[in-house]
Amino acid sequence: MLYVVPTPIGNLGDVTTRSIEVLTSVDYILAEDSRVTRKLLKHLQIDQKVVSFHAHNEHHKLSQILEDLKADRVLALVSDAGTPGISDPGFLLVRACHEENITVSTLPGASALIPALVNSGLPINRFHFEGFLPAKKGKQTRLKALATLPNTFVLYESPHRIVKTVTQLIEHCGPDRMACLNRELSKLHEEVKQSTLASLLEDLQSRPSIKGEIVLVVAGRGGRRGNAIA
Repeated sequence: MLYVVPTPIGNLGDVTTRSIEVLTSVDYILAEDSRVTRKLLKHLQIDQKVVSFHAHNEHHKLSQILEDLKADRVLALVSDAGTPGISDPGFLLVRACHEENITVSTLPGASALIPALVNSGLPINRFHFEGFLPAKKGKQTRLKALATLPNTFVLYESPHRIVKTVTQLIEHCGPDRMACLNRELSKLHEEVKQSTLASLLEDLQSRPSIKGEIVLVVAGRGGRRGNAIA
């Protein structure tokens, strides 16, 4: 069996009791960054073998991991933060497990996506999750498509790219499109700011520096200040 185990996105108190039980009991843990995972395990007082498994080596290691799973070993897959497979490594292994009739069990737990959506105050009965935009080629094409969506959409963004991304969103969505910036979710300096894209940009440009991973929730077409959002 393969367990897919969410890990805290910031506050270590968010780890679940079941996640601790699974990480303690498996044969070994597959980790996006073994150094990050070992810090978490040390905090949880778990002494467990950790094997590196990330976007740069997953194709190379996949066959051996599948052999271990078919030999009735029980493994856990974790990413640095949140749920594996959501803008993190995991899809390739989970797909291969299904192809080999290996049981996959994904534990519920931490994810930046859901708190950011709820924080936003925007309609979330339907939404589109985009995740990280292309760094260069294809970014403008994706932004143009996102601007036409009728539903709220969600972007993951790094602090050094957020100003440029909001600037480009204004070009495609207009300055009055409503949005919500979520930064450092669950951490000491958590920030949630809802306003128009123009106001967000002005605020971001006024800061000497921006730190922490960001989740940007943007209203669908028609979601402008002064207009009803539905």
